[in-house]
Formats: sequence, C-alpha cells, structure tokens
Amino acid sequence: MRNFTSAHDVTDIDALVQTALGYKADPFKDKVLGTNKRIGCLFLNPSMRTRLSTQIAAQNLGMEAIIFNVGNEGWALEFEDEAIMSGSTVEHVKDAAPIFGNYFDILAIRTFPSLKNREDDYSELYIKQIIKYAGIPVVSLESSTLHPLQSLTDIITIQETLLNSSSGIGRKPKIVLTWAPHVKPLPQCVANSFAQWVNAWGKADFVITHPEDYELSEEFTKGASITHNQEEALKGADFVYVKNWSTYNDYGKIYTNDPKWMLKHKRWVHTNNAKIMHCLPVRRNVELSDEMLDGDMSIVTQQASNRVWAAQAVLSEILKSNG
Repeated sequence: MRNFTSAHDVTDIDALVQTALGYKADPFKDKVLGTNKRIGCLFLNPSMRTRLSTQIAAQNLGMEAIIFNVGNEGWALEFEDEAIMSGSTVEHVKDAAPIFGNYFDILAIRTFPSLKNREDDYSELYIKQIIKYAGIPVVSLESSTLHPLQSLTDIITIQETLLNSSSGIGRKPKIVLTWAPHVKPLPQCVANSFAQWVNAWGKADFVITHPEDYELSEEFTKGASITHNQEEALKGADFVYVKNWSTYNDYGKIYTNDPKWMLKHKRWVHTNNAKIMHCLPVRRNVELSDEMLDGDMSIVTQQASNRVWAAQAVLSEILKSNG
C-alpha cells in the first residue's frame, strides 16, 4: 500500500481487518516497526478521535507522531496551481509539501468540504496536491468526500461483532445506513465512505434509507438498495448505521429535519436486534435517542475505540510496503 485515501487503495479488505484485530489483541507486537520513523499529521479542521487514535497507533508501532494545525499554528496554504497569491493564503502547497516530505516518512492530512461548491469539494484538490508534491505515502484523515479510516473501523467493528456472536446469523448480515436529522448541514463524506467500503467488502445485504432529495452520489452507492421508507429498510437489519448528511444535488442544503427520522426504539424493534452504529460526535436526541445510544444495542463506544486498530493496520501496511 502506497497511499490510503479510499477503499480502492486496499487490495484485500478482509486481510486488513484481520491485521487490525491482531493489533487489538496484541497492540505492541510490531513496536519496533516504525522505529526512527515519523508521521506528520496535518489538520485543516478540528478532530478528536481521528487525531488521538492516529497518534496512539503510530506510537504502538514505535513511530513519532507530530501534529500540526494548519492555519491556526502556521501559514494558510494555497492549493490551486498557478494561483495569484494576493489573498489570505501565504504559502503554496507546492513549496510546503516537499518540505513535509523531507521531514516525515508518512504524511496524514484531514480536510473538510466547504459545502458551497460541489465541483470544488468533489475534486479532492487538497489531498491530491499533497500526494502530488509530498513524495511520500499519504493517509487521509478525512477528506471532502471520504473518511476511509472511519469506514475501515466500521467494517472492523461489524466483523468483530459477527465473530463474537455466539449464535451467528447464518447468512449475509443486513446493514442499513439511515439518514438522521441534524441542526446544521453536514458533508456526505462519512456516508459516501461507508457506502463505498460496504460495497467493496461485498459481504452484506446493504440498504440505504433517507428522505427524498438526500440521494448520495452513485459513484459511492452503486450496489446498495435505496429506499425512502425507513421502517421498511429496518426490517430484519443486523446493523444500523445512523448518520446525517446534507443534500448532494442541490449541494450542501437542509431540506428537512423531520424528527420522525431519528431512530427510536419503536422502529428498532423491527430489526433483528440490530447493533446501532454512529461515527461520533452525535447530537443526542436529535440524531439518536438516549435509549438507543445508552442501550445494549449500541456499539458506538466499541466502534470509536477500534479507530486505533484501523489506523495501526494502515500505518503498518504502509511501513512494510515502503521500507
């Protein structure tokens, strides 16, 4: 593995999941793999779980992790080629990225969409420019359209839950991604990414449910069943992933905040005792009710904790592949 920006960078998802679960069982078994290596983590927007889990994962492998909040702690970067830099940006990525490439062995970057111009956001300019000019392996800590470490974590958590099930389900698990209300427009990246990874994994009956006008890009959802009827979608579900996202076609808008879409127990009972997932942070009693988050069906804490092992598996694969 050279870079990690989407499911397409992974040749064998199951193997990567097993690597992650191996690290969960024995976190320090490769504690010298990253000795004398550094990872630079560049944050263009805030983070908690992504930042902490990546630092811990790197340290478990013997790497030094250096965190830099771009814009807050240093110069605002320009990413457009041939830009006339007469505005607020001070340094071009073309000048900064090669330096990062000399400072670090792996570069990780977290960006965020503007939710104003779909074409700009979906071009993934920031991470592509970093890859183009840094000259070292690059890991996405979330981009404008995808959140691959989160999605790898999600697959790890689903697989782990299935493995730990005493009875099993004897068939492909039914996984439902359901839209939820929110107080502000959120990007599509987590939903896009989860859809991409579940489809690439290919071992589930996958359903996406959302109100009308909240369609995601077919680039990521192709292969999933899509319905506007949440109650119907939930029938027989084994896993329910709850997430808000704003509109894709009329980009970055909120058309509805219908509280009926917040998952409650009365709809959960139609599932197959489904496990409830969310990437966090979560707006309690807006996206998900307390009874769901605090109930035995919730695996959100397990899911968030597995972020370490997802990051550790990715970093180890990159270290092994790139010397």
